[in-house]
Amino acid sequence: MAAMFSFTEEQDVLIGPVRTPRNSAISAGAGSIHDQATAQKLGFRGGTVAGSLHMEQFSPLLIEALGDDWLSTGSMSLYFRYATTDGEPVQAAVNRPGAAHNQVDIWMDDPAGNRVCDGTASVGDIDRSSAVRKRIAAVPEPQDLRILANVEVGKAGPLVASSIEQAGLDARLAVITEPLEAYTVAGLFGRRIMTPALQVQAMRPGEAALLPRDGSYGVGLFGAIELQQVNGPAFVDYSYETFAKVLAVGETPKTEYYYYEATLLDPKSDQTVMTMLMMIRFMKASSPLWH
Repeated sequence: MAAMFSFTEEQDVLIGPVRTPRNSAISAGAGSIHDQATAQKLGFRGGTVAGSLHMEQFSPLLIEALGDDWLSTGSMSLYFRYATTDGEPVQAAVNRPGAAHNQVDIWMDDPAGNRVCDGTASVGDIDRSSAVRKRIAAVPEPQDLRILANVEVGKAGPLVASSIEQAGLDARLAVITEPLEAYTVAGLFGRRIMTPALQVQAMRPGEAALLPRDGSYGVGLFGAIELQQVNGPAFVDYSYETFAKVLAVGETPKTEYYYYEATLLDPKSDQTVMTMLMMIRFMKASSPLWH
């Protein structure tokens, strides 16, 4: 299923090639973590590459480790630890599954040894013990929320329409680190499928109902993402519906964050196509509520 892909294997660890993902949102403008000046003001080296783009680098390794079924019933659950900037080299790695279970460890490092992200992946049944699910279960009670003071755990938003058009896929393929045949040829599924970054994009429309943005929230960035195929994969040029629900709210010395779960539904069959767990961090230093 992969094109132009090679990997090495060391002691049951699949190691992908070094890639240099682009910051495709570098021109997003002031106020975005992907903007050079905004990110540098907050202490980053430059505008950051979105974690959802890094997820695409794991796909061919996971197909090799878990099989083609990963595209329709698989998961990828990642916590982001170190932000990279436009064109910085990174390398993804995946453990082969053990005989007793289908969950594997996955991670990404840069050449200096910085851990960009890590987590788990699986295939088959929904992984209730994934890396991000464990983090959500361990979120401590927040003590001083200002940015997210009005975000209610359990709040759910309405169903909203969502689709990714062919033009969106074509734009993604122009800069993707790891192209798959399933993105460009109907083949196995009869339609072209979304890349992981586009799956995230397809499930974010429900976010607006949970946290209507205004100038007080400051700069946000992805802290963790889990993608779980239920009756996947998700196709381009297809009309879906999505909604989101708040799962947890927390804080660190530098950020406030919340987790939500988004569900992508096929209105024709009324089936759940896939779900997403998303953690969004807001930098306290960027919010007037902390000044």
